[in-house]
Amino acid sequence: MNKDLNRKAAGKFLQLPVILGLCLFLPAGTFAYWQAWLFSAVFFLGSLFLTVYLAIYDPKLLERRMQAGPRAEKQTAQKIIVAIAIGSFFATMVLSALDHRFGWSDVPVSLVLFGEFLIVLSYVGFYLIMRENSFSAATIEVMEDQKVISTGPYALVRHPMYSVAFVMILGMPLALGSWWGLLMFFPAVVGIVWRLLDEEDFLARHLPGYVDYQNTVRFRLIPCIW
Repeated sequence: MNKDLNRKAAGKFLQLPVILGLCLFLPAGTFAYWQAWLFSAVFFLGSLFLTVYLAIYDPKLLERRMQAGPRAEKQTAQKIIVAIAIGSFFATMVLSALDHRFGWSDVPVSLVLFGEFLIVLSYVGFYLIMRENSFSAATIEVMEDQKVISTGPYALVRHPMYSVAFVMILGMPLALGSWWGLLMFFPAVVGIVWRLLDEEDFLARHLPGYVDYQNTVRFRLIPCIW
């Protein structure tokens, strides 16, 4: 195991509770926010599971996944797209926390738990995708030994990672007890679809066999729809 990589991954991972606290409890103005505590626990444990799994079974993918964010992207358009996606993610938490603070929404407990279920489901999806595709980096690039993956989730849609991301983005505001947080779903959709289309153009030009894969697997995000 790569000790330097593991230390770096652990350092980044330990920032997560601080980030969650700043995005949830600070704007909420209280720690009496059980939805945020439950969400934080699920999000933390899901992220921990994926980090440990990659550290043990696919450290190269862990290293690729850690190279994320606007600065890691090489194209200007992708820097903007990633900034929109990350901004929507954090804005969902902040807006949901403000919703709790000012009492704008009254989301039933059953829907809060359904939101948590969607988040758990998304982590299961991320695991299956990363297990199937060791090239699923956080940035758009083609590695020297990369090949087209057409099995598992990739036999259903061409971009299962983004499909699963939509599930998480939809589940987050519900899990946090906020209707208003759902507004952030729309800029997230714009950012992800824009990134997806740009990524497909890049892969069609640089990854051998990708055009044939596009012709075989017709749907991008949602089976039988698009």
